[in-house]
Amino acid sequence: MIEVKNLSKRYGENIALSHVSFSVGENTVVGFLGPNGAGKSTTMNIITGYISASEGSVSIGGHNTLDEPNEAKKLIGYMPEMPPLYADMTVKEYLNFVYELKKVKLSREKHLREICALSRITDVYNRLIANLSKGYRQRVGLAQALVGNPPVLILDEPTVGLDPKQIIEVRNLIRNLGKNHTVILSSHILPEVQAVADRIMIINRGRLVADGTPYELEHGSEKNGEQKLTVHMEGDPKEIKRAIQSIHGVTRVTNDGLREPGVYEYEIDGSAKTDLRRPLFGIASKRGWPILSEESSALSLEDVFLRLTGSTYLSDNADQYFERKGNKK
Repeated sequence: MIEVKNLSKRYGENIALSHVSFSVGENTVVGFLGPNGAGKSTTMNIITGYISASEGSVSIGGHNTLDEPNEAKKLIGYMPEMPPLYADMTVKEYLNFVYELKKVKLSREKHLREICALSRITDVYNRLIANLSKGYRQRVGLAQALVGNPPVLILDEPTVGLDPKQIIEVRNLIRNLGKNHTVILSSHILPEVQAVADRIMIINRGRLVADGTPYELEHGSEKNGEQKLTVHMEGDPKEIKRAIQSIHGVTRVTNDGLREPGVYEYEIDGSAKTDLRRPLFGIASKRGWPILSEESSALSLEDVFLRLTGSTYLSDNADQYFERKGNKK
């Protein structure tokens, strides 16, 4: 449904995006993660045709956004981080305005009523947008993206300003929309993306640094990550350690000591490309070493995110700040 090829964006000497490529199929929710300033909103704006790319191309449903901009845009519902609302309109007037602007052919009254129910703004339908809370304004912004029932939805920070209850409601809505739409959800809040996404892409400093399911990113993939097993095995610890070290893909084995009579705990680090569990079981079974417990210590999505985007930025810059001020932390 969405095909992005070699996308780059430059502002003078500053590079906002550098050769980003990915594709997204139908009926899926993709989380687009990255720290502030990583290039998420720039990518979203190029996909929707709001800004142009310096290099590369974007196709929506087979329509190139440069060659067939109108056909491509008809397939997209876009909610920017700051929804373009008209404060002097009521919600009803605004959604009717969007309906006409998009030249929607669906039954107006029924369609807008369904959208208001989905986004939970029925109770403010006749109120001025200027008098709405930030949470309600976000939901009106989401509603305008749904007008016309487009097959592709681009949502940039859709839960900003919402209270915890509203966030849960929006999560459920996005999950349901993903059953019949292609959804790209941009955020820098990991739990929000992890709660709804079938697939996660991580962007950092304008480059795509990871792409996979949440499970793949947490448990390791060909691009990043590692796996770790913690096992309790009964038998001679020296022989067990040598045998484990002989398994293809094992990078480190540590004996963490006796846990019960004759049973030792081992931490096993391995390559992300190799599943260590089956060969480990095979060796233990052949040698007659009972495995009394086994636990996979996967990296959390937060660990993966920090490894790929760098976790020392805040502390490093804080150090520099205090040094300049001549203060001690």
